[in-house]
Amino acid sequence: MQDPKNYGETMKSKGGLSRLINALKYTWDGLKAAAQHEEAFKQELLVVIPLSVVAWFVPVSAVERALLFSVLQLILIVELINSAIEANTDHISLARHPLAKRAKDMGSAAVFLTILIATVTWAAVLWQKFRS
Repeated sequence: MQDPKNYGETMKSKGGLSRLINALKYTWDGLKAAAQHEEAFKQELLVVIPLSVVAWFVPVSAVERALLFSVLQLILIVELINSAIEANTDHISLARHPLAKRAKDMGSAAVFLTILIATVTWAAVLWQKFRS
């Protein structure tokens, strides 16, 4: 077993190209884990992927297109953070606890608010473009 005082130091990145390669691997591992184990992430992908394609073809300005695409990716980002909070909370303890519930509920609220932002953004851009 490693000395607990030195454990954090051994986990620190050393920098350079190997750090970048490791970061990309960890990113890919995180995306795969979310797609394999998180039902909410899977459901959001079913909406985000097709809408991301649609965003490319909607006849809007480049800035509006970037906005449509970005708010969709923001949903996935916040869902990943929420899933990380839930996984860490469950790792600490599976027992019911008010603070664990609070952490999970706040993560869920963050996802909901992000979906709301994306919905309002898409509605505003499309309304501006296609109103009569």
